[in-house]
Amino acid sequence: MHTHATSSRAHWARVFIALAVVAASVWLSFTKPPRLGLDLRGGTQIVLETRDSSRAEAGPEATERTLEVLRRRVDALGVTEPTITSSGERRIIVELPGVQDPRQAAEVLGRTAQLTFHPVTGAGESAREDTGGDTAEEKKEKEERKEKDERTLTDEDGQPLRIGPAGLSGALVEGADAGFDAQTGGGWYVTVDLRGAGKEKWRELTAEAACAPPGDPARRVAIVLDDEVISSPQVDPSVRCDGGIAGGSTRITGDFGAEDAKELALLISGGALPVPVETVEQRTVGPTLGAAAIDASARAAVIGILATSLFILAVYRFFGGLAAIALVSYGLISYAALLLLGATLTLPGLAGFVLAIGMAVDANVLVFERAREEYAARRGRSLRSALTSGYRNAFSAIADSNITTLLAAVLLFFLASGPVRGFGVTLSIGVLASMVSALVVARALTESAAGRRALRRRPGLSGIAGGGRLRRRLEGRGPGLMRHRRRWLAGSAVVLVLAVSGILVRGLDFGVEFTGGRLVEYATERPVDAEKARRAVSDAGFPRAVVQTSGDGGISVRSEDLGDEDVLRVRDALAETGGGAEQLRDELIGPSLGDELRRNALIALGVALAAQLVYLAVRFRWIFGAATVAAMAHDVLILVGVFAWLGKPVDGVFLAALLTVIGYSVNDSVVVFDRVRELWARHRGTPFAEVAGRAVVQTVPRTVNTGMGALFILVALAVLGGDSLTDFAVALLVGLTVGMFSSVLTAVPIAVELAGRSGATAPPARKRSGPPRPRDRAAAVRPEAGDNGARV
Repeated sequence: MHTHATSSRAHWARVFIALAVVAASVWLSFTKPPRLGLDLRGGTQIVLETRDSSRAEAGPEATERTLEVLRRRVDALGVTEPTITSSGERRIIVELPGVQDPRQAAEVLGRTAQLTFHPVTGAGESAREDTGGDTAEEKKEKEERKEKDERTLTDEDGQPLRIGPAGLSGALVEGADAGFDAQTGGGWYVTVDLRGAGKEKWRELTAEAACAPPGDPARRVAIVLDDEVISSPQVDPSVRCDGGIAGGSTRITGDFGAEDAKELALLISGGALPVPVETVEQRTVGPTLGAAAIDASARAAVIGILATSLFILAVYRFFGGLAAIALVSYGLISYAALLLLGATLTLPGLAGFVLAIGMAVDANVLVFERAREEYAARRGRSLRSALTSGYRNAFSAIADSNITTLLAAVLLFFLASGPVRGFGVTLSIGVLASMVSALVVARALTESAAGRRALRRRPGLSGIAGGGRLRRRLEGRGPGLMRHRRRWLAGSAVVLVLAVSGILVRGLDFGVEFTGGRLVEYATERPVDAEKARRAVSDAGFPRAVVQTSGDGGISVRSEDLGDEDVLRVRDALAETGGGAEQLRDELIGPSLGDELRRNALIALGVALAAQLVYLAVRFRWIFGAATVAAMAHDVLILVGVFAWLGKPVDGVFLAALLTVIGYSVNDSVVVFDRVRELWARHRGTPFAEVAGRAVVQTVPRTVNTGMGALFILVALAVLGGDSLTDFAVALLVGLTVGMFSSVLTAVPIAVELAGRSGATAPPARKRSGPPRPRDRAAAVRPEAGDNGARV
């Protein structure tokens, strides 16, 4: 009675938690709008990196000050909902929604704008060649100027001016505005307002200049922007010597046009950057491409969920239908978590969101397969007790498989960049949400249904009362699968050699993220074949550019050196060939960032292998960890080789797919080895090869059913996801298929070989948790003397 009461309380606690989580998720979904990345809503992302200069050293402090200056400049651009964040010690990410022509924005943001105000000491000498014939007096004069930090620059009219050291920097500028003097006809001007110490410094600077007579160059103040005199106005005759212009506000006049005055005001109000910056990455996505990606991913998600739900309904009947309802709750929970964290939903992130739907099926499949075994082993027990045992016995495999997937997702977040980091975030959220969905929501639903009279009378409708066709067929053949282990390993080796030969023969087509350069995608009015597109781009002056067609009327052009003007020339050439061309996407990766991303990709793969090996060595025996990592490396090499044979690009999205395949591969192997460990401890005298074969037979239905659930999602993404998601889905389809076979026919045979050569012994038997078995129950409650056997 005590056990039943405890179980009942736990059940109702799960029901309450499930209702609360789902209700909160529904409320968040309807009250908080999602934060879409630029690849979904359209716009421009520019990544700037601070550089050292002769005046200042780039670092966290300089980057923070630069970020504040850039924020003022972006605000002056008038962009709606811009985002400016720092990334690391030297990088700043600027997102400009709706900006389709990033040239002006990049120019304004990237200009160092070292704005300084200098006293003019006199007219400078005309530029001439230094013949070395200076007199002693001229040499002495030059030395004196050098000591005074004087230099000669050309003013706005082309005349040389000799200027002294800066008396005021742009950092003390409060703001600047362009205006037009309509009353006097003086033309355009710029009003500059100073703050703090800048007011007194400006007064001192103008007071010194006012002491020179009108017309004398020394009565001027030189305003220098990036070592160029943009204005050198004379101090008005009304300003008296040693008095200066007080109040911190002044007007700059000169030969300004409207655009010149507005640009100068924009740069001055933005302030001076403390250090120079360089554009290392630039991405532009058209709004139509982003909207199409959202529509395509939404269709893929709906169709994938429907297909997966129908599949688990057919396999697991009524409980499968309840698991499908839990799948819908998974979608709500993961979406609400994304909103709650304020995470940005990118295109690869959307793919991760859709993909995790397939992963959410895995935990339910594990539980239902274990429940089937428990029900078949002891026919007398109820559906509810079999289900409870299924949840209890499957928990370790669920936890291990999800932790290994989380390791891959975390690596993506820390080592990837751009939209691919969003994939790591949504994948992590999806894994955690899938555990809540399966272990709380689905359990609350299935346990409530298992106690119903209709299912108790007809247990076959539940979906766990029967063993399943695949399980019965495999068990009928016996556990002799590992007798031919060397044959399986030889087959894996042949496939591996074929894949690696693709890497050696055809090589890898690294994307722009890893090589540096620029990738621009255009859409033409009428379809243009690849050969005509290459000819048009070559005639435009880029014979070495990589040109590929991408769907109806889609053409991508990739080159290491492609400037803004070059992009326009390529567009015009393609427009002439295809009857008009529209720029859909533009990605610019600097060479330094390309090297860094390539290095990070290798580090990510290395750390992934090491992290999985360490985790598995701790959770399992080293032979299981080594076999799992070997199978994982086998899957990775085959996937890379297939992409080499197909000529598909190896880019950031491929890296996301590759690390996901690693998670999937380890996931499958962990489930198999968890069962191997359990059976080995239970049957200590049985040869290990036979134990491993029996474990494979028992876990193959889970591997197949889980893989089928994910395959429906991936096929939907590949067919409906559009060009941007096709390669991602293809990579996962290949990796998932190979992983399903390698976890059984590569990892387990390697473990058997290692166990045989190392003389490994069976682990100690684990204590069985839960209530005693029926045959032991009489002994467990045998009454002592004077005990009538009654219990409360």
